[in-house]
Amino acid sequence: MYESVTCKSGFSVSIQANETSYCTPRTNSAEKYSAVELGFPNTEEDLIMEWAEDPENPCDTVYAYVPVAVVNLMIAKHGGALTGTAPPGVILLSAV
Repeated sequence: MYESVTCKSGFSVSIQANETSYCTPRTNSAEKYSAVELGFPNTEEDLIMEWAEDPENPCDTVYAYVPVAVVNLMIAKHGGALTGTAPPGVILLSAV
């Protein structure tokens, strides 16, 4: 289990990938994931809404099979990660 990521902007989200998550590949030992599961962002984020399980409750839902390229863009949009961990393939970009 990866620690939730908090970005410079204050945006936070859980980013998970393992054999029980909605990710590609569905394994615990991938060298790099191409899609990951996001969960429970603290604010609505337009970049990921098309993957929302419950779009009516964007802060209280899971986002399945989100492409890592979109996740990397989202993290960069929010200034990079200040804290947290993520599966291989996700770039947390150090915020300065």
